[in-house]
Amino acid sequence: MKLNKLLLTAIAGGFFFVSCNNDDDATPDTPRGAYDNGFFVLNQGNFGMGNASISFISDAMQVENNIFATNNNNAILGDTGQDIGFHDDKAYIVLNGSNRIEIVNRYSFEHITTIEEELVNPRYIAFYENKAYVTNWGDGSNTEDDFVAVIDLATNTVTSKISVIEGPERIVEENNKLYVSHMGGYGYGSTVSVINPSTGAVQTSITTGGLPGFIEEEDNKLYILSEGFPIWSGTETPGKLQVVNASNHTVTATFDFTGIQHPSNLIVEDDYIYYTIDNKVYRMAINATALPTEPLFTAEGGFPYGISALEIENGSFYIADEGNFIANGTVYVYSMQGALQHTFSAGLGPVGLYDND
Repeated sequence: MKLNKLLLTAIAGGFFFVSCNNDDDATPDTPRGAYDNGFFVLNQGNFGMGNASISFISDAMQVENNIFATNNNNAILGDTGQDIGFHDDKAYIVLNGSNRIEIVNRYSFEHITTIEEELVNPRYIAFYENKAYVTNWGDGSNTEDDFVAVIDLATNTVTSKISVIEGPERIVEENNKLYVSHMGGYGYGSTVSVINPSTGAVQTSITTGGLPGFIEEEDNKLYILSEGFPIWSGTETPGKLQVVNASNHTVTATFDFTGIQHPSNLIVEDDYIYYTIDNKVYRMAINATALPTEPLFTAEGGFPYGISALEIENGSFYIADEGNFIANGTVYVYSMQGALQHTFSAGLGPVGLYDND
């Protein structure tokens, strides 16, 4: 559940590391630890309750829940799990409600250190050279204090901040640039910022649809999926998919969703574009001139907030259902044709899937 949903319920969103092997080498990979070859599931937990957790689903289709506690003397992970990023042999777990980042070995999940200074409402993480970049909403009552924290990975300290417009969310590094989607934080955004990490300056911005939640890059093109403003914003709008030239940042194609459709979970892979609406998975050819009118398949389950995370690996879809944040959520594995293969009980509110092969 994203924070705006948490606020509605409590008071009232990339970076995958894929190991490269020599295709001529028939020797299987030697596992680098108990959590090599599989998926991490980030369970967000309830906002303010400090019950975030992480599950692991192996390629052998075995699940282990609460692995941070298991491997760290029953330590509590923290409040409101937001994102996981990988750099070398480390996993960086962003905890929004705790205002900190926990660093673990990504293969043993043993704790290494914590970053908790100079972070205010941290959201998502990306890496460039020897630095991490973390989006921060800042104080929710201040629309002008949002920033991207720059972290020196040698010292695990915030060394500078890049000021950005309100509500920086997902951050992606592509072609020596950082792309930051602005969903608006406590407001409603419609912009993607382009940052030069070498200078720490915002170079330009791209105007998007309402709530640009997902950014993918393929063949020097950016694919930006905007969810559209929700009904509670006062002016509901449908979603939008845009194709952007990554060299000059001009929009080359726009696909407008109809009615009150709010798409999510963008994946661009093997000449296809995948996204979800509610509990439905859609597929369109990368060179298509119109959005598909029918889903590839409809996922089973309750999905009160729609599909909360979608990934493709080993010829299968991995689909998360965050549930109602009272009982544990669920992760499903489907074939590429939409046949249900496996069902796993995860932790409370699974919102992220991260390949650790």
